[in-house]
Formats: sequence, C-alpha cells, structure tokens
Amino acid sequence: MLRAFSTAATGMDAQQTMVDVIAHNLANVSTNGFKRSQVNFQDLLYLKMRQADREVSSGITAPSGVEVGSGVKIASTARVFSPGSMESSGNDLDIAIQGEGFFQVTLPSGELRYTRDGAFQKDSNGYVVTANGYHLSPGITIPQDAMSVDVGADGTVTVQTPSGVQVVGMIELYRFANPAGLSAEGENLFKETEASGAAIAGQAGLEGYGTLLSRYLEKSNVQMVQELVNLITAQRGYEINSRCIRTGDNMLQQLNQLIR
Repeated sequence: MLRAFSTAATGMDAQQTMVDVIAHNLANVSTNGFKRSQVNFQDLLYLKMRQADREVSSGITAPSGVEVGSGVKIASTARVFSPGSMESSGNDLDIAIQGEGFFQVTLPSGELRYTRDGAFQKDSNGYVVTANGYHLSPGITIPQDAMSVDVGADGTVTVQTPSGVQVVGMIELYRFANPAGLSAEGENLFKETEASGAAIAGQAGLEGYGTLLSRYLEKSNVQMVQELVNLITAQRGYEINSRCIRTGDNMLQQLNQLIR
C-alpha cells in the first residue's frame, strides 16, 4: 500500500513541473522569437513479480507477467522550434527569419550567443546591436548620415545616404544539427553545447537556411489555447494523483480499524 503513496507523489511532482513549464510559456507569449518548451515524461522502474516467459507448467509458459510500476519522471523539457507569426513593425532594423537559422551576437566577454530575436538597434557608434547592446556578428556599422536601412532576403544590408545607395555588410545565419540541444541563457539568447553541435554559418536563402524579412519581427510560437488545454490536463493529473494518496490513506485507515 505504501508503494502507491510514493508512486502518486512522483506523478504530482511531474505535473507540478509541467505547470511550471506552461507558466513560463504563457509568460513569454509576447516575447520576440521565443520558442515554447514541452515536457517529456518517462515511466520509472518496474517491480517484476513474475516474468512473462516463466514456465507455469511442463512445456507451458505464461503469456504475460506481473509488473508493478513505480511512477513517472521528467525525461526532458524539449524546446519546440516551430516558426512564430510574423508581425510588421516598420522599423528599418527589425529583421525576421523565415525558416531555419539564428542570428549570432557577441557578448562583452567575447563569447558568442545565438538568437531568433531580430529587434536590432543602432548604438551611438553606428553598430547594429540587440536591445541589450550585444553586437550582431559579423559586425555591421550603419553610417551616421544614413537616411534609411534595407535588409535583403539574402542578408545584404544597404543604406541610403546623401551620396547614394551603398552596401554596408551581410547578415549571416547559423544552423545547428540539433537546435533542441541549445542551452537557453535568458535575454532571448541560446548557447552552443555539445548536444546541439557546432554552429554552421551560411547565407540566408541558400542550403536550407531561411530568408530574412526586413521590417518584420518573429513573435512567440506559443499557442495560448494549446497551453491552456495542457494546463487543464496537468491540473487534472495532479488532482488524480493526490486522490490516489487519499485512497491509499483510507484503505490503511480501514485496515487499522480491522486490527482493533
């Protein structure tokens, strides 16, 4: 009977983690380039009271065994890199990626990070930076007298100046063999890991890389209706597991009454 208590407790703990993940997804429903996470579960070890192939009589084996599971655990929280909706912003330096790929940015420490958030700005020196001031890599500088900036689908950055149109740089995209293996670092940034594989640079629109859409932003891929359905499922799962504990407690109580 006590086994039911620990088994149900693992279910309650797993559903609590699922609620935490859903809450994080919903909190970022308006975050540029945010990718939702989903929880993957695995069952725990089984107590094997009888093997399925056990011989029950001469030349006869049991077609099934007796196994009692010990609960559930969180196997992973996998990030889903499905595309988010595109929203027009009208800002010259807002760039959305249509398809696969990440922007690369450089931290003040010199470390590289990757993002789908294309809400770029120009700092006091003309460098293209993120909202937190991290430089787009490879670096691009916008002339101080630039009247407008345009980013082509292939990543070519051109500016209109009093002296005419000029190309000031090329935005590269980066892919990973396993994007789900990237480490989320906050600030809409991801870090390369051994699980993700090394970053592979390429030109937008070529060799499987996405294209760039100027003056647009990719929004979060969180679907509120689906998250609310998942939330209800997690709540009911938590409730049912707690009811298992109450049922086990009632059965023990009845057993104590029999002893008296």
